[in-house]
Amino acid sequence: MKLNQLADNAGARQPRKRRGRGTGSGLGKTSGHGQKGQNSRSGVALGGFEGGQMPLDRRLPKRGFKNLFRKHFAEVNLARLQAAIDAGKLNPKAPIDAAALVGAGVIRRPLDGVRLLAKGELKAKIDITVAGASRAAAAAVESAGGRVSVTAAAKEADKAAAAPATDS
Repeated sequence: MKLNQLADNAGARQPRKRRGRGTGSGLGKTSGHGQKGQNSRSGVALGGFEGGQMPLDRRLPKRGFKNLFRKHFAEVNLARLQAAIDAGKLNPKAPIDAAALVGAGVIRRPLDGVRLLAKGELKAKIDITVAGASRAAAAAVESAGGRVSVTAAAKEADKAAAAPATDS
């Protein structure tokens, strides 16, 4: 292949629409904005400003709470682990941690840690280190002859959340 033979696939690039270039172009006069009205002009604030009336989003009551400090875990099911082992992407004899799961393509990124969930079945004996695991997932791994270790950072966070607040 030569440099002068390189070309985009057919339909990969479209020429930009040249607006306001006469009525014969099909995009003259109003340039595709229809006729008159607020939407044909710049600075449209439909849906937000209600003419001085209290806007809808401020009239409605607010409910709930969004914790800014909550942890976001990468969730891994047992079936996904077994599929990676069967495909030869994960070695069941080697210890499995977040880095091994990323390397095998089981998760994209570890976020605040990996959480093991019990959906599916695990046949292989594995030694896995995660930030958290459901009771059913831990039981399934141990019944297959493996071991689940939960990292200390996750345990400390659980203890801190469970401990009663003390005044000193």
